[in-house]
Amino acid sequence: MQGRAGVTSHGPSPAMFDPPLAALEVLLTTNAPPADRLQQALELVGPYLRADRCFLYVRNPDLGRGRIAFVWRLDEAVPDPRHDWQDDTGELPTIDPLFRAALAAKPSVFVDDVTEAGPEVLNQDFERTTFGHRALVHAHITEHDRLWGILQPCVFGHPHHWTSAERDFLNAVVPLFLPVVQAYMHEVGSG
Repeated sequence: MQGRAGVTSHGPSPAMFDPPLAALEVLLTTNAPPADRLQQALELVGPYLRADRCFLYVRNPDLGRGRIAFVWRLDEAVPDPRHDWQDDTGELPTIDPLFRAALAAKPSVFVDDVTEAGPEVLNQDFERTTFGHRALVHAHITEHDRLWGILQPCVFGHPHHWTSAERDFLNAVVPLFLPVVQAYMHEVGSG
């Protein structure tokens, strides 16, 4: 049986031979401006994961400020969550367990169905009113226990089971984003 990456299910992990992963490695290490690389990376990640939206929250860990700066959307009907710079160490961690986990540099969180996740994982009301998605990945971009960003592919309207190949892919992708997010933050500061 062939997987999406063309590797049989009895061989090595599909992420090891994943063409989108190889393309992301090339893209994220080019000399293009960091903002261009980050936007183009989302345009690879979102469709590959069959997401409806994929956004990137970038953060200055020294100032505790961040923003959703980049987004890929399947179409214009999908809400655009981008916003201006905000302080993110005050009220946000008290109401959002996912953000608390990110600040604590916990492993990324894969949620197949927001309506089935418990309060230790996420705040259902906050997710519904702020983002509106039904399934998501909260992928934490960290270095030395400091949060630099969050990559968040998501699906609207129905649950989505994040397969082991998708999890492997995202776990391999997150470290590739780190130096580019850091370069972007060096260029723009935090508003």
